[in-house]
Amino acid sequence: MDQLYEIYTNRLKRIDTEFVRYLHSKINWKSRLIVITGAHGVGKTTMLLQHIKLNKIENHSLYLSADSIYFAENTLYNVASKFCKLNGKFLFIDEVHKYKNWSVEVKMMYDNLPDLNIVVTGSSVLDISKGLEADLSRRAIAYNLEGLSFREYLNFTLGTNINPVSLQNILSHSYSLPENISHPISYWVEYLKVGYYPFFREDNFYTRLDNVVNQTLEVDIPTYANMNVSTSVKLKRLLYIIARSVPFKPNITEIGRTIGADRGTVADYFVYMERAGVISRLRHADEKMTLLEKVDKIYLSNPTLCCAQSDGNPDTGNLRETAFLSLMRVNHTIASSPVSDFLIKGITFEVGGKNKKKKQIESVENAFVVKDDIEHGFRNTIPLWAFGLNY
Repeated sequence: MDQLYEIYTNRLKRIDTEFVRYLHSKINWKSRLIVITGAHGVGKTTMLLQHIKLNKIENHSLYLSADSIYFAENTLYNVASKFCKLNGKFLFIDEVHKYKNWSVEVKMMYDNLPDLNIVVTGSSVLDISKGLEADLSRRAIAYNLEGLSFREYLNFTLGTNINPVSLQNILSHSYSLPENISHPISYWVEYLKVGYYPFFREDNFYTRLDNVVNQTLEVDIPTYANMNVSTSVKLKRLLYIIARSVPFKPNITEIGRTIGADRGTVADYFVYMERAGVISRLRHADEKMTLLEKVDKIYLSNPTLCCAQSDGNPDTGNLRETAFLSLMRVNHTIASSPVSDFLIKGITFEVGGKNKKKKQIESVENAFVVKDDIEHGFRNTIPLWAFGLNY
């Protein structure tokens, strides 16, 4: 235990609490069992340690990473039990999916240690979902942490304190930026390139991002689906196809021939890649905005990944649509529009550049043109960057 405490206290000392992710204020931290998922590198570990500091619960908490060599000879449950006997109250377990049968032991903690509050995180959304469904249903409250929004990127890089803006206020032009951001476009362009992942300030950013993608395709998905090593090669080929499409409209049979897989396997790949946070599938919806199974288009999950997978030269139209989808899916159900690009709450959105015309939506009620490369909007024309303030 002394070894775990030393690692915990050393990591806690290095944590800054000046910038905190959007999800922190949405979590009910009083819940006895919290599960936080999110792609590799979006800031789950930092948020846990920040929570400990912000709430001054250092002396009653223990943070540990489940991939520590310590657990080669010790179990999570035994550590939790010893921690409780030392009057521990809050146990934070990071990268829990890297511990075999983690959900069984976490269930034991929940059932047998009623005075312990447990928070676990996992970067392999697939493995976490399996554990939630098999052992922790009815016990755990689950949350998902997305990457940085444009609002968070500005607060993180400039030290500003911009609050989230609702969709209604964005559409009514009821938002503003601090005086020191008189021209947001330059910041927006940089955000698209690197700003989705909080580690963008570290050196060799794109190499690190490649490592994140490789970890997902080479380890997380094959491990979850019990696939062999050659699966990762097919997943990478599929990602290559998606990244160079404008955007990608799936033809399952043709894709199967290209990557050497049958229709059912290709369909499974898409499911795994979406749940792992690599791609987003844009579906059709019924009149009540309930998403249907039919997929209209497939995008990479965020604009920074678009830039990384296209060697910094993504298709402009694809990048704009990816950014809109990435930013708006966090708080809203977003579907394919039958007449335009996107549909949210019955509102139609057409995304394009500053010269985009309104012809495609001129006969559509409650429709907006979302333009990139403009600083200000007017009536039913909204700048694309403004949607980055949504969370």
